[in-house]
Amino acid sequence: MSAKLMSGLKVLLVCGLAALLAGLPAGRAAAEDKTELMVLAAASLTDALNELAGIYHKKNGHIHLVTSYAGSGALQTQIEQGAPVDVFVSASAKNMDALVDKGLMRPDSKTNLLTNSIVLVTPAKSGLKLASFQDCASDQVKMIALGDPGSVPAGQYALEVFESLGIAEAVKAKANLGTDVRQVLTWVEEGTVDCGVVYATDAAGSKKVKVVASAPPDSHKPIIYPAALASAGQHQAEAEAFLQFLASDQAGAVFKKYGFTLGGK
Repeated sequence: MSAKLMSGLKVLLVCGLAALLAGLPAGRAAAEDKTELMVLAAASLTDALNELAGIYHKKNGHIHLVTSYAGSGALQTQIEQGAPVDVFVSASAKNMDALVDKGLMRPDSKTNLLTNSIVLVTPAKSGLKLASFQDCASDQVKMIALGDPGSVPAGQYALEVFESLGIAEAVKAKANLGTDVRQVLTWVEEGTVDCGVVYATDAAGSKKVKVVASAPPDSHKPIIYPAALASAGQHQAEAEAFLQFLASDQAGAVFKKYGFTLGGK
């Protein structure tokens, strides 16, 4: 090999090595600049939060939101068992309060973000003549879909309504229990049940169901969606900024679009 060729190879090797070494810190810095926030939220928030996550990422490209949706009771259990979480948005104050009491969520960060209501729905093409929650005890209804009251707030609220009407046992005898309110909605949409109880926001987003009744006033506890930061969250500042965004006017407009009411007591 000629001296000239050897010299050229050495130059290429040195330049390549220098470029590699120069690129490593930048690559590492870029990776370190990316922050992954774990957001656990009630299933009824799926559509609204997915849209808000896209908006937030466009404004804050270094934040990657990882969202997981389920019944609030199931999410509470996951958090108690050590599931990673930065922000939790529940469909029930009970689930949030239990986590605050155990020191798993920061009480100083808790905010009542939204409110909702529950409605009785049937498949859009159903021929049943249902006009009230009371009618769920009639012979017209052979099977009704409810969220499992053990873990799904929508199911808990529904049970409170039926208890207030004195028909809880009759309804439970023909109830098909879902793992979250979206499963209940799907069953009604598919016509596998005669009717179901879902949030008004879920019904508003589906063309495959029709609302036949709203829950009677004062027949259940207020439906409040509290949000809070996890005590052990690894990105407290970033999580707090996202929580502030959820309470902003911009986010409020999106929540309203999906039928939620802002705030709560």
